[in-house]
Amino acid sequence: MKKNGLVLFLITVTQLGLNLYAQHQTPTDVNKLLTQLTDGNKRFAESKLSHPNQSTERIKETAKGQNPFAVILTCSDSRVPPEIIFDQGLGDLFVIRSAGNLVDDIGLGSIEYAVEHLGVHLIVVLGHERCGAVEAAVKGGEAPGHIGSLVKAIHPAVEEAKKEKGDLLDNSVLANIRAIVGKLKSNEPILKELVSEKKVEIIGARYDLDDGSITIIK
Repeated sequence: MKKNGLVLFLITVTQLGLNLYAQHQTPTDVNKLLTQLTDGNKRFAESKLSHPNQSTERIKETAKGQNPFAVILTCSDSRVPPEIIFDQGLGDLFVIRSAGNLVDDIGLGSIEYAVEHLGVHLIVVLGHERCGAVEAAVKGGEAPGHIGSLVKAIHPAVEEAKKEKGDLLDNSVLANIRAIVGKLKSNEPILKELVSEKKVEIIGARYDLDDGSITIIK
């Protein structure tokens, strides 16, 4: 019993240390974190993967607690797995996925947990080329079952995209990314406050299905 108690104590202290380290990262570190993602994506797109943090030692290390350096809110599309396209490993990314990279209260709560309890400072809203959920919203009409809720949520972005020149589907993907970034930045009470205090940065990005590259969306 004493041995088990000691192990539990050590695990708790380790997790506390990881969380304190994450929470005390400076805002300027966010640029380094973003570079870590973009560098990983470059390796992926060029087929030069390094597969970091995927060893037996990493499994044991992360069993004691997690310290992800970024939140990735992305689409459920099977062609857009964050850990692979950013060339990251176990415990590196805190991932929330839904069709159309939409976010509801459960998704927001998950993100709030990451920034409040895990000390994450970087949130990336990752959309992708030829997104099926966005395409359904572009086509309009009645959608079966609960798919209609996806179409309804993305519809405002499609209307915004119609004001732009160029391909409506791709412009709608970009408009949807920007809309979700805006939603996260203005969400009260946690995210809006942390963004205003420059403790958290929220950016958008688009994944290209054809060449595997990521483009940061301003």
